[in-house]
Amino acid sequence: MTTILRPPAAPPALLVLEDGVSLRGEAFGAPGTVHGEVVFNTAITGYQEVLTDPSYRRQIVTMTAPHMGNYGTNDDDGESGRVQVAGFVVREASRRHSNHRARRSLHDELAAAGVTGISQVDTRRLTRHIRSAGAMRAAISTEILDVDALVATVRAAPQMQGSDLATTAGTTEPYEAGHPHEARYRVVAYDFGLKRNILRLLVAHGCHVTVVPATTPAEEALAYDPDGLFVSNGPGDPAAVTAGIAALRNVLAAGVPTFGICLGHQLLAHAVGASTYKMTFGHRGANQPVRNDERRAVEITSHNHGFAVDVASLPADGPFGRVRQTHVNLNDGVNEGLRCLDVPAFSVQYHPEAAPGPHDARYLFSLFTELMGEGGRGASGRGAGIGVGEGRRASARPGGRGS
Repeated sequence: MTTILRPPAAPPALLVLEDGVSLRGEAFGAPGTVHGEVVFNTAITGYQEVLTDPSYRRQIVTMTAPHMGNYGTNDDDGESGRVQVAGFVVREASRRHSNHRARRSLHDELAAAGVTGISQVDTRRLTRHIRSAGAMRAAISTEILDVDALVATVRAAPQMQGSDLATTAGTTEPYEAGHPHEARYRVVAYDFGLKRNILRLLVAHGCHVTVVPATTPAEEALAYDPDGLFVSNGPGDPAAVTAGIAALRNVLAAGVPTFGICLGHQLLAHAVGASTYKMTFGHRGANQPVRNDERRAVEITSHNHGFAVDVASLPADGPFGRVRQTHVNLNDGVNEGLRCLDVPAFSVQYHPEAAPGPHDARYLFSLFTELMGEGGRGASGRGAGIGVGEGRRASARPGGRGS
């Protein structure tokens, strides 16, 4: 007689949203109760990078692709040193994984991080609901299985809007990346939740990078005598990151070439006099089409943001001169990039470093080094086309180490 071994039944779990919508499923990862803003990501692969992206801090991430965990997790693909998501929602969590690089299962990765996941739920229904009702507070629990009781805890949780999560998302001490004797440029990177692949690409493009905490005053950052300043991605409401915005204004006034990604894009917008707003459900995935108005090209890009720059608020002649929109999302017309025409600064809302995602926009790192090589003076019209213009305040900057 053949004995069929069946995996043990997974414990039940409950997912609820603040509007009362509930879904029951099976728990994986760590037992417990977790709260966060429920959002969805449309990437098919790259779940380890998603889980470890600091921009997902205090968010419960729903993957729209139905099957997650089949290739496990490893020691190299994390975008930070730990799992950052508050919770994880999937249709099917693989019970087995197979890949020569794998070291752990998805279940073990979440369990070790103390993060609760839920599977066997209708992620298509959940995604459609978020698209119509918007991202909102939610909870996953293996402990509280009464809907009304769990919803009550969700409604007492803090909102994402107005939350400064970025200030504490990154390093607490400065550290170095790259080889100072081999690099052409010295870059100071503000860490609001910096992804590792951004750092890898800066180093690969000839930069010696000093990563500094988010609360670093501008005068301390400028004391490193950088050729350029990088402003990282990160979680939360950009308008609440007031210290970062103030520091960035001082850096712009000093004429240091500046490049921002994601939250860094939003902080640059605030620094030059524009504003941001909370999107209904945000952009999260690896296949967003973006039109580059300066290259006259379309890029397929990786995204992770719930706030956006109000393009109508970009100043025609603000405290740092003129600002121009450079990139537009082709799905909904949301702003995806800007550049300053009178100081050496530009930024994009999406993730040119991807991880996960396509490599269409990696040229932006080369444009940053070109801008540093020119000392911030007049990259307009060069190469692929997102240079910086006349350099009204940049004219006092000496040339970069690569000039």
